[in-house]
This record gives sequence, C-alpha cells and structure tokens, in this order.
Amino acid sequence: MTKATNSTSKAGADTSSGSLRFYGVWLIGIVALIVLPMIFSSGGSLTSFSLIGIAIVFALSYNILLGQTGLLSFGHAVHYGLGGFAACHMMNAVVSHGWPIPLPFIPLFGGLGGLVFAVIIGWVMTKRAGTVFAMISLGIGELVASSSLILRSVFGGESGITTDRTALPKMFGWSFGPQLQVYYLIAFWLVLSAIAMYALTRTPLGRICNAVRDNPERVQFIGYDPHVVRYLAFCFAGFFAGVAGGLAAINFEIANSAYLGAIQSGFVLFSTFIGGTAYFFGPILGAILVTYLQLGLANLTSAWQLYFGIIFIGIVMFSPGGIAGLVMMHRPLVRAGTLWTVIPSYLVAVVPTLALACGVILSIETVARYSGGEPIDLFGIGFKPTSPVTWVAAVVLVIGGAFVARLSWRRIAEAWDRAATVARDRGYLA
Repeated sequence: MTKATNSTSKAGADTSSGSLRFYGVWLIGIVALIVLPMIFSSGGSLTSFSLIGIAIVFALSYNILLGQTGLLSFGHAVHYGLGGFAACHMMNAVVSHGWPIPLPFIPLFGGLGGLVFAVIIGWVMTKRAGTVFAMISLGIGELVASSSLILRSVFGGESGITTDRTALPKMFGWSFGPQLQVYYLIAFWLVLSAIAMYALTRTPLGRICNAVRDNPERVQFIGYDPHVVRYLAFCFAGFFAGVAGGLAAINFEIANSAYLGAIQSGFVLFSTFIGGTAYFFGPILGAILVTYLQLGLANLTSAWQLYFGIIFIGIVMFSPGGIAGLVMMHRPLVRAGTLWTVIPSYLVAVVPTLALACGVILSIETVARYSGGEPIDLFGIGFKPTSPVTWVAAVVLVIGGAFVARLSWRRIAEAWDRAATVARDRGYLA
C-alpha cells in the first residue's frame, strides 16, 4: 500500500513539474516578445522582428500539412496571398464605408480569405496524398499566381492592391502608424495563432491527423475516412496561412502577386523543413533562421538563394529531423548527465567544419564575382576573384576542411555512442 501511494505521489509530482515547465516555456516566449523591442528599438530591428513573427505563423500553418498530416504542398503561398488580398480589400472597405472595425481584427478576415479557398478547392486536392497532392498543389499555386496578373479587379495586376492601415478606426488610442505598434499587433496574433495551432495538435483531430500521416490504411480500418481528415487539416492550414498573409498586408500596406508565387511557397517549405517537422517548435526555429538569413544574406551577396539550397540539402542529408531534431537528440544525454563527454569532440570538430564552410563560401563568391571582379571580404580577409591565390585557397579549404572534418565527425559519432549507451543504461534513452 505504501509503495503504491509513493508511486502515485511521484507520478503526480512529475505531472505537476511537467505542467510547470510547459506553461513556463510559453510564458518565457510571451515575455520575450514583449521585451525584445525594449532592447532592440531601432527601426530595422522592429521590421525584422515583424517579418519573423509573420514567418513563424506561416511556417506553423504549413506544418499542419507537412508535419502533422504528411501532406507535402508546393502551393501553400496561395492561402497566404489570398489572405493578404482579403485583408487589403477589407481595410479599404472599412475606410470607404466607415465600418467600426479596428485594425487588430483585420487578420481574422485574412484567415477567412485563406479558409474560403481551402474549403472550395481542398476537397478535390485531398482525395490523394503523396506525389499526387504535391503536384496538384503546385499546379493550383501557379494557376492562382498567374491569374493574379489577369484578374486586375481583384488582384490589381502587377501593382497589386494598396491600403492605409492608419485610416482605420483607432483602438486604445493606437493608430498603428509606428512600426512598434505594428510589431505588437503581429506579436499578439503570433501568440494567439501559436496557442490555437498547438491546441489543435492535442485534440483528437490532431491525433488522427498523425495517424493518417503514418498509416492511412489502418485509420480507414478503424472507421475514419483519411480523405475527410486531410480535408479538415487542409482547411485549418489555409486559415492560419491566411492570418499570416493578413499580417503581411498590414505590415507592408500592400498585397501583390509576389505573395502567391512559388518563391513564397519555397520559403515556407525551407523554414518548416530546416526547423524540423517532428516538433512543434521546429518551424519556429526554421522561420527565425531562414528569415534572418534572408535579410542578412540579401545585403551581402547576390547568390544568397544558392546558400539556402546548400543549407537545405545539408539538412536533408545529415539531419532529416531538422534543427529541432538535433536539439532534442541531446535531451536524453542532458538528463543522464553524459552530454559533457561529447562536448570535447564537438569543440575539436568546430575548426575543420568552419574551414570547410569558409571554403564553400569562398568558392561560391569567387565564381559569382569572377566576371565583375568585385573583391571578396571573408571575415575581414580580402580576396580577389580573378587571382589564382583565391582559387587555391578555396580548394585547400574545401578539400582539407572536408578531410579533417570527416575524421572529427567520426570521433563525435564514437563519443555519442558511448554517451548514449550510458544514458540508455540509466533509463533515459528509449
């Protein structure tokens, strides 16, 4: 009786501790969103934070399809773009008709714009999964993107639809003219959308979406229709993508054909996959990284899209679980106290890995700038793309860095196996 009571008390304590950690993570995230503008108050920082917030909502909506339901879409930007256009049209209608709808409610209409299209087209698209769904989504995406240049009354042609967010009724005295106010509006919808999407993953619908992803035949055997499940997931993803599009329309005060294009769909695919689809926070990490790299690399090099491709290929080859998968791999080692045995191997591998990365960067920039002869500044060291020394340095860094890095990675694998074995013996690794 005493043993049973102690076991029950221990289980209750573990549950309570887990709940505290869960709510603590969300609380830390909310506090961080509030405090960030107080630390980084420049206009560029606020703009970057706003774009990252929009990208996070967009990536989380895409993960409803890819991570939760196993639907690879190449046209998710359609819902994002239609949400942006719906938000712009709604803002203009509010101004022209004098409706008492303040700006914070506009993203909801963007979500409805993405949802309506998902409801109309989703039933046919979700009849099949896999390659068929991916190709249909690509075709639908290109069809809508090309139609945006034809249906000028709806999409405004090449110039798009413009609006003025400050013309809407004020709320709590905020006109949403300053970027700081726009940032807090985006942060509010980010928290609201993230909570809603996380709650969706914990519902029976979210669980059955996971089952459809893993084994649709078994789901059908137990009485559920995988087609209906995929359709519902598609509608939810379309709604939250439309919310992200509405936030983008508010931030830029314009919606154009770029919102609907394949580049936007590729952006959210990169963000979600690089971050990791197996964990809820994976797309968040991916959206932060990809948006930050896009803003930073675009100002440094003309070949920034090539770097995205290399990063994507590297993640697919060496870490299919994404950044979140890499992070969560270390959790059992941390709990077992064996992570410190792997850290020295990590430190040894840093130098050759950085050398390999520098060699790849130098090779790309040398080829990209060879015809123009623009100088290359690699971490404070100048190189001339037409100089043979630059080519030799790039080859040495790539070949030498790859050789030494491979040896150091083998050492990491050996140290990891030893640490994982100890963690497994202590009951922390399944």
